[in-house]
Amino acid sequence: MRIEKDPFDRHFDSFISLADAICEALQCPVTIENANHQLIAYSSHSPHTDPARIATIIGRRVPEQVIGALWRNGVIQKLMSSDEPVRIGAVHDVGLGQRIAIAIRKHNEVLGYIWVMEEADRGPLNELELELLKRAALASRHKMLQLQIQKRKEEEGQQNLFWQLLTGHLKSPAAIKEQAEQLNISLPPRYQVTVFQFGQDITEKMYQRIQYMITTTQRVKVILHVLDGARLIMLTAHPKLAADREDHARFIRDFMRQMEDRFGVSPNDGASGSEYDDYTLVAAAWREALAVLQLKQRFPEALRDASAYEELGLYRYLLLQLSDKEPPRRLQNRILHKLRQYDREHNGCLLDTLEVFLNLDSSLKDTAEALHVHINTLNYRLKRIAEIGDVDLKNVDQKVSLYLDLKLEKLMEPSC
Repeated sequence: MRIEKDPFDRHFDSFISLADAICEALQCPVTIENANHQLIAYSSHSPHTDPARIATIIGRRVPEQVIGALWRNGVIQKLMSSDEPVRIGAVHDVGLGQRIAIAIRKHNEVLGYIWVMEEADRGPLNELELELLKRAALASRHKMLQLQIQKRKEEEGQQNLFWQLLTGHLKSPAAIKEQAEQLNISLPPRYQVTVFQFGQDITEKMYQRIQYMITTTQRVKVILHVLDGARLIMLTAHPKLAADREDHARFIRDFMRQMEDRFGVSPNDGASGSEYDDYTLVAAAWREALAVLQLKQRFPEALRDASAYEELGLYRYLLLQLSDKEPPRRLQNRILHKLRQYDREHNGCLLDTLEVFLNLDSSLKDTAEALHVHINTLNYRLKRIAEIGDVDLKNVDQKVSLYLDLKLEKLMEPSC
């Protein structure tokens, strides 16, 4: 196989001219993307092009459902691990026709991709044309590296702004707006701060995977993000104004699951603060997200499904104990003290029985089942609790007070 003249052995002023040159050499429509599937350039195409290409050009990035299909079919994995062109069969349910794709890489790092659409009337690329595609990928590398350097400079400015917001350094809405405009950041009308907690400090390789996930997700808009040791902190907004709480919870679940499925590493947990429209409150939203993570660690069963600050319910009243400021001196609950002393002296389980009873909303049937005791045994224990603690278990105020004090005691237990 011999190439008489390499059409890519020259300087290209732009990615557009490069895309046009690839299209001319191969006689196929071409798109060039960065490593996170954002569209950089595209060539012309016939009126009969497929829906996936049209959606990519309109949205300036590959649709999330197309990316998901390519991961499920093993295509992205092959592209990430190979220097050779990869042939991709049509995936009709996401509007994707046949493609040939190749990764643009520097050593083991993927910088971007070239996608060539094999139209039906043109036929598949032959060996000579596949070799030309490899030459095109090599010609793209220098411009991709330049683009990457420019992108990193932009990210530094964005991260600096985000840290100023997170630490409360910027206290004026006008100053925040001015800095955002200087960085060409469009701040949405409403936002949330979302935090993902990893089990270890985030490495450079992990961060590349995270950036891929941040860029390709379309369930929420990730406006800003920074790393803080083992934490990923994001300023997020819903792409639609009518989004509900479940949309954000689904994003957190999907982010964690896809990180594990695609890269074999996942956050331990994720949480978000309340939704705000005032950007001087970003620091407060961050503290709320961190509080959710802390409380979920202390109460994993009760808060297993909670992912947002407003889902904490009564557990929000425990947050004063987690404050950096000196918490108020908490009075010892005399009822709990009496029951604990009785259990210690008689090897009893009245305190545990009370906690389960309150957790299950005073349901005799559910409590008996949870404790694996007969309902008569439970009634006897509750009678003893009322006698020893001098408490009325039909009094709502007393029960709520006991419930909160039990939770506070658990909160104040030393962490493992």
